Amino acid sequence: MSGSDSASLVRYSAVTRAHRAIIFMDVVESVRLVEEDEAGFLGRWLALVETIRSDILAPLNGRLIKSLGDGLLLDFSDVRSAVTAAFAIRDVAQRLNEGLPVNARIHLRAGIETSDVVLDQNDIYGRGVNRAARLVTLAGPDQIVISAAVRDGLTADLDADIEDLGDCYLKHLAQPVRAYRIGPPGPNPVSEPAYFFTELLPSLAIVPFITRDSDQNDLLGEVVAEELIRDLSRSTELNLVSRLSTTAFRGRGATLEQIRANLQADYVLSGEYRTSGQSITIDTELADCKTGQIVLTTRQKGKVAGLLGGRREMIDHIAADVNKAVMKRELQRAQSQALPTLTSYTLLIAAIALMHRLSASDFDSAKALLDELVERGRRQAIPQAWLANWHVLRVQQGWSDDPDRDAQMALQCTKQALDSDPTCSLALAVDGFVHTNLLRRLDVARERYDLALRNNPNDPLAWSLKGTLHAFMGEGPQAMTCTRRALRLSPLDPRRWFYDSLAASACISARQYDAAVQLARRSLRANRNHTSTLRVLSVAQWQLGDHDGARATTRELLRLDPQLTVQGWLARAPSSPFWVGQEFAQVLGMTGVPD
Repeated sequence: MSGSDSASLVRYSAVTRAHRAIIFMDVVESVRLVEEDEAGFLGRWLALVETIRSDILAPLNGRLIKSLGDGLLLDFSDVRSAVTAAFAIRDVAQRLNEGLPVNARIHLRAGIETSDVVLDQNDIYGRGVNRAARLVTLAGPDQIVISAAVRDGLTADLDADIEDLGDCYLKHLAQPVRAYRIGPPGPNPVSEPAYFFTELLPSLAIVPFITRDSDQNDLLGEVVAEELIRDLSRSTELNLVSRLSTTAFRGRGATLEQIRANLQADYVLSGEYRTSGQSITIDTELADCKTGQIVLTTRQKGKVAGLLGGRREMIDHIAADVNKAVMKRELQRAQSQALPTLTSYTLLIAAIALMHRLSASDFDSAKALLDELVERGRRQAIPQAWLANWHVLRVQQGWSDDPDRDAQMALQCTKQALDSDPTCSLALAVDGFVHTNLLRRLDVARERYDLALRNNPNDPLAWSLKGTLHAFMGEGPQAMTCTRRALRLSPLDPRRWFYDSLAASACISARQYDAAVQLARRSLRANRNHTSTLRVLSVAQWQLGDHDGARATTRELLRLDPQLTVQGWLARAPSSPFWVGQEFAQVLGMTGVPD
């Protein structure tokens, strides 16, 4: 044994072992707070730490182990003292926030664990410390999450109001951990649903377009801006600043910085138009307010009468180009910058885009982005819903080495999403997706889709997935009604190929094979890696008598999913108990899929 090894053993044997309660606490969105006002944040943070040290820890026999740049590690001799301290710290933080702007307030989240640990004079070690740090990721702003061991040391209604979160999967822990969210005892709920302080979607301001024609007023510029706002407000990737707010900047020649400061816009769309007789030419310019860079310029030509009469081809083209440009910009930002520096909406938009490319490397990158977003607020509905969607697509593509675990992970994500926001139509729709495609609980799925649409009748994903459920059950007319409505609601969606694919499945169940081929081919032009679309196309081609085309499509399908077999597909396909699934499997076999 070397001298250094002997010295390490001596030091290790000299430390103290004890059963302790550990609090790990951090600041929500600390990176943003530092970037926006470093001196102000640090001053408030240091004042909070000093108050905790002098007014809270000493009376409760607590110890400050570490004060990090945006977090605390605290040690207590018993569970009740730790919980009391956590409530007191939250109260102090909320008092210090009084009178501050919303975006400058410090919000803490905490995780508490109790276990045997190793103590020395300056630090604390052991599984309890690691688990406390993992539990904190389950907490939203101003929330406290504890383990089952901490829960066992509390008396409900006397020590705390306690809410069971169920078995939760934590990073780097193989088995789920039973977790609970707590609040002060009393009649109030443990916590209100938590939300991000920065939006999950970038904001776009469309200022009225101007004309250089001396004999024209700006009426048409108002019409163009109004129509673009109406179009882009249907996008699921953008928040639109209201027309009444943007009209105030008409003719002012305001700078991007002025618009950003007054409207809190991330992007600004502006432009000019000119008329010649009955023709109109519209030039647009999309600017990134953060950098001042122009990220898109377009020119569209058409008829004035068409613009005023509701024929929207020009507007639709501009809106689609803007939507794609913003997604491309945020994806580039996500791929070129370190994750901690990225805004939440950059993480979300980039993750959605990469997930739906369905290439293995991009798919893995999407998971990393979603994990980072979830780490910032594990109790948020939207990121959890998209993470559940990731697990479903992973199984569908044949990339999962453990479909049952992916199903459980997906369920865990939707459970947490709906726990945070029971009315979130995205979370409800994705939960239906999980129950349809992974668990084959079609009765539960139908309830989820119906509830999603009651909460948001214009959710295209919920309509599309509900249509697919009808398709799996061989209910062709209902399937086509739902998927057609989804297509009408998502004209600008960058994932239009996904809606086209599900609409093609609906056509199969209605025996509309020509329409199925057209929709599947349109979907594949946008994304050739979606194995489900290839299966649909192969079946539709075969039923139309294009047997050579069907076999060629199946060869491409097997290249992407070489493990596919007819029996394997039947074992996991939600449609397998119905005539449409049996017919589908029979045709797949005839096109070349091994039995």
